[in-house]
Amino acid sequence: MNLQIINPTTYPGWNELVLSNKDYSFFHSSNWANVLAESYNYKPLYFSLIDGKKLSCLIPLMGIKSLLTGQRGVSLPFTDYCRPVSNGDINFHDAFNGLIEYGKQAGWKYIEIRDGGDVFRKLPTSSFYYGHTLQLSQDEKKIFSGFKSNAKRNIRKAVKEGVEAKVCNTLDSVKEFYRLNCITRKMHGLPPQPYFFFRKIFEHIISKNHGIIVLASHKGRTIAGAVYFHFGNKSEYKYGASDKRYQHLRPNNLVMWSAIQWYCQNGYKSLSFGRTDHDHKGLVRFKDGWGAEKQIIKYYRYDFSRGAFVNGNFLQSENYNKAFHLMPLSLLKIIGYLLYKHTG
Repeated sequence: MNLQIINPTTYPGWNELVLSNKDYSFFHSSNWANVLAESYNYKPLYFSLIDGKKLSCLIPLMGIKSLLTGQRGVSLPFTDYCRPVSNGDINFHDAFNGLIEYGKQAGWKYIEIRDGGDVFRKLPTSSFYYGHTLQLSQDEKKIFSGFKSNAKRNIRKAVKEGVEAKVCNTLDSVKEFYRLNCITRKMHGLPPQPYFFFRKIFEHIISKNHGIIVLASHKGRTIAGAVYFHFGNKSEYKYGASDKRYQHLRPNNLVMWSAIQWYCQNGYKSLSFGRTDHDHKGLVRFKDGWGAEKQIIKYYRYDFSRGAFVNGNFLQSENYNKAFHLMPLSLLKIIGYLLYKHTG
């Protein structure tokens, strides 16, 4: 199959082309490609087949070059899922052969596909996660009635305790979320993403009306927040953070409900809650509480040394989490600044 390699950050009308296929998501957009390419110097390689003004096939990749972790192609780095796009008439095995040939010439260690959908369903999976998708409508009462009792109770508790949520789109709100995000990442034993990554999110997504920040405050202090993206009529929950000292006020529930209301009022049809590790039972319960449909998100890895798709989970060791948890936040910020571009 003669696939064309496109750079969506420079291709005229890329977003409109993506929206011509019903299987689009925000992560196929040029906005997200710009964030990844400019933040970490990844090379956009979007293997595409364009029929007139419609996108018939798309397998988006970013080429990662790293002295620490090697060279590979990932679809897409720092992305919960990025399912290949097809009009239904495409032989994806033929299409994927084009990626393999490119990867061989580029010296890649592997190609990773983050959510293969039905296309890769018979192949070995490298890891899997849960996804949740809530169907939206302008009937907020109906949406609320579909929540589980604990979600409803926690929203009411937050309101009763005086927690207030606000939908924002300013750089100051991004900075405030970043402050909370650093606290949350340390609590989970992870370095925070570098600030310039969130600065690029503001530049290419939020300031372009493709994203919002929802912040919750109590007595004038910001205690929780989340970042959401939207594209076409679909929306995505991407990042959440909170100050654990205020967890009893249930601000995260009010943040999510405020985002759902905003997306309902603005005519969006769905909200994805992103991916969740299958063994993260607390977060799975939180997302289950919103009446969303749960799916399995499967990742696939083609290993060039074996010439085949491989099984296995490639997540980092728990020992790293323990070590990061003990480090001061100032050191974790430096580690995040230095290492995130190598992880992808």
